Amino acid sequence: MRIIGIDPGTGLLGFGVIEVGKGGKLSLVDGGVIRTPQKEDDAQRLAIIFDELSDIIASSKPNHMAVEKLYFAQNVTTAMAVAQARGVAIVAGKQAGLEISEYTPLQIKQALTGYGRADKKQMQEMVRVLLGLKVVPKPDDCADALACAITHAFSSRPA
Repeated sequence: MRIIGIDPGTGLLGFGVIEVGKGGKLSLVDGGVIRTPQKEDDAQRLAIIFDELSDIIASSKPNHMAVEKLYFAQNVTTAMAVAQARGVAIVAGKQAGLEISEYTPLQIKQALTGYGRADKKQMQEMVRVLLGLKVVPKPDDCADALACAITHAFSSRPA
């Protein structure tokens, strides 16, 4: 099974692709961020996200997409932008025929650390360990996307 995880955002959208091998062994396939220029209007930024994410999906060939759910945000403008980016990512995944799953930050933290209030450093270290990497994936948005993909891998395992 190959999973693409998404950490939604308009300025930076994190993505991480993992492979679940025999015995549930996890390995990194690809990871990074899609950056959009701040000077562009929202419609153009969303189009960039859609086009680049569609290309990433086509080249990495995942069969599942795990997207971080939006949670309470104090800044409504930021929340709206993140929600739009989430929607674009989900549409790109659906158009590519992927199964889509969504996870809250609490679910992701619990899946990786067993503790729903784990901090960013704990999460990043668990991503590094679980994928057998020498260093923590950078930037944070990429590590967060990989954490989302790993959560889906864990939740998809047979009981």
